[in-house]
Amino acid sequence: MIRIDGLTKRFGDRTAVDDLTFTVEPGRVTGFLGPNGAGKSTTMRMILGLDKPNAGSVTINGHGYVGTARPMREVGALLDARALHSGRTARNHLLCLAQTNGIPGKRVDEVLDLVGLESVARKRAGSFSLGMGQRLGIAAALLGDPKVLLFDEPVNGLDPEGIKWIRELMRSLAGEDRTVLVSSHLMSEMAQTADHLIVIGRGKLIADIGIGEFVRQGSNVLVRADGQDRLAPRLIEAGGSIQQGTDGSFIVTGLEARQIGEAALAAGVVLTELTPQRSLEQAYMDLTRDSVEFHASVA
Repeated sequence: MIRIDGLTKRFGDRTAVDDLTFTVEPGRVTGFLGPNGAGKSTTMRMILGLDKPNAGSVTINGHGYVGTARPMREVGALLDARALHSGRTARNHLLCLAQTNGIPGKRVDEVLDLVGLESVARKRAGSFSLGMGQRLGIAAALLGDPKVLLFDEPVNGLDPEGIKWIRELMRSLAGEDRTVLVSSHLMSEMAQTADHLIVIGRGKLIADIGIGEFVRQGSNVLVRADGQDRLAPRLIEAGGSIQQGTDGSFIVTGLEARQIGEAALAAGVVLTELTPQRSLEQAYMDLTRDSVEFHASVA
């Protein structure tokens, strides 16, 4: 578990993280979202003790992390896959990390196999592609078999097979009751991977919510049905509002798809389409619209 309480970080007169409080629970994948400049990377660096906060505290599994004798056994992190000695082989890079953290050498071969780099273990890391470098960074995060894992943009440079692999890996790690915090700008990946979301903007907490509830808030549902004249009054009675479409469909706001289906069943109406109209990406854009620092015009 990661517990953040009143965390604040200032760089000169700029406040990067502003009185941030949230908890990352074990057993689920927590997505850490926010626009560029929101303070996500700074927060992750403070969790790891790489940046010192001006105020507030971070605890991992109930105690402070800074000064831990063997940090990689407690927390695994991928912040910058390029932060390595390019002249070392992949195996030697991991072996050096293992030796400084009291990790057996056989674990190096295990994680190389886990991330799919066993065939290039003796190649210099400086020759790796971006995707291979990401896999090596993930191997380093897993090296100490930690209970807490932080990933900052883990799918950068990965091909479709690699993206599917890291998605399944993160979910399997959470399934082992580990704490998994993932920062990403790819809403499509978060929609398929995360169970819970922490959203920040301009250093402040905007949302701390389950992903399903997050998407449902403010959503519309597209409905097509045989017998709309019988269904519409029931939907209005249940608290929904209806906007008629031009193609025989109508948009319902204020009700979830399940509630619409129950109303249709009670009215004896056959639904031919029932489609929520709000994606995670749209929900995120709506929520963070006022927190985006850089706006580009479309030519």
